[in-house]
Amino acid sequence: MANLEKRTLGRTGMDVTVLGYGAMELRGHPRGREITEDDAGNILNAVLDLGVNFIDTSIDYGVSEERIGRHIAHRRGEYFLASKCGCLVGWEPEPGQDRGGPHVYTKENIAAGVEQSLRRLRADHLDLLQVHMTPSRQTLEENGVVETMRELQAQGKIRFLGMSGTIPNLAGHIEMDAFDAFQIPYSAAQREHESLVAAAADAGAGTIIRGGAARGAPGGAERAARRNPELLDVWEKAELDGLLEDGQSRMEFVIRFTQTHPGMHTNIAGTINPDHLRANVEAAAKGPLPPDVYAEAKRRLDAAGASPAA
Repeated sequence: MANLEKRTLGRTGMDVTVLGYGAMELRGHPRGREITEDDAGNILNAVLDLGVNFIDTSIDYGVSEERIGRHIAHRRGEYFLASKCGCLVGWEPEPGQDRGGPHVYTKENIAAGVEQSLRRLRADHLDLLQVHMTPSRQTLEENGVVETMRELQAQGKIRFLGMSGTIPNLAGHIEMDAFDAFQIPYSAAQREHESLVAAAADAGAGTIIRGGAARGAPGGAERAARRNPELLDVWEKAELDGLLEDGQSRMEFVIRFTQTHPGMHTNIAGTINPDHLRANVEAAAKGPLPPDVYAEAKRRLDAAGASPAA
């Protein structure tokens, strides 16, 4: 088992591994690739066996919550469990639709969503409930979202309040001083939220990074061009291959780049491939990049146009 560093998730006071598991890949068809129940159980147990202790899911992620409940509910004491709210309860995708559904932030829908998640996850509480899809502060206030979450907290159904936030609303979410943790997109090639990761941490909140591996480390040129051509373009313009140590993969570099951000607490990466999972854990276990390599990578990314937002 790799020795993963743990960091305190802001004012939650909970220690989480610097690499977490994003369970969206368990959503299955039609929203994602098909995965058998055996494979779902194997990857979830491998996550815990390798020492990862943070798992993130959502109502929107198809059968992800059910699979977590089915395969690792008996190991509930081994992981910090985060899900989301605002997803419309009862919504089902049309044939061929691979994206999540509409979001409704009423008290009734949020409460119903939490009850549904707890049943699916076979859990009596969520460690973190995150508002999904970064609604505006006005939407939050008009619907009494924070108040609803605090009621659920008082009932013991959730422990901490979170926000899955992005520009342009994220700065306002941080200013509200209501959320214990923020899930924020960030990677070497997508640095728009770099300063906001720091701002959230400076405000005492936990930070959960998404996209800190898959969105930042282009694989083969063909796959990168098909899925995220701009990422391969940034990588090559910045000549980041020149910073790789002997035998170091692009994925390892990007995982460690993300991990080097001083405001980052955990970086969720999703996969259904046990070999990829193991490689991600081994990369994270090597720790942050050396300071000089990190500084040079940022300099090259700036020069290539992949600078943080002003």
